[in-house]
Amino acid sequence: METVTLWRPTGPKELALVEASGWRAWPPRLPDQPIFYPVLNEDYATRIARDWNVKHSGAGFVTRFDVAKTFLDGYAVQQVGGATILEYWIPAEDLEELNENILGLIEVTAEYR
Repeated sequence: METVTLWRPTGPKELALVEASGWRAWPPRLPDQPIFYPVLNEDYATRIARDWNVKHSGAGFVTRFDVAKTFLDGYAVQQVGGATILEYWIPAEDLEELNENILGLIEVTAEYR
């Protein structure tokens, strides 16, 4: 099965929920978070984790996970800045299906404090 590697910058609260899932799923979005934003490259995820998450929650983590390409084919890649500022916009109501299409575990690749 063809996969796409995605990255997710996250703070400690969200990461604790991922750990509680056995490193297999992202937690449901909060009411004021209608979209889940995984990004397409590690550098972009690192900048958010280091520069935003640390400032707002004391720590930032970069995670990596693989998703079945057939699931992601239903979503357009969004360019939200420069050429490498790319992300998917997954509606909150589709997050459970995204989780079902994660192959392997969600891994922490970097930590910033």
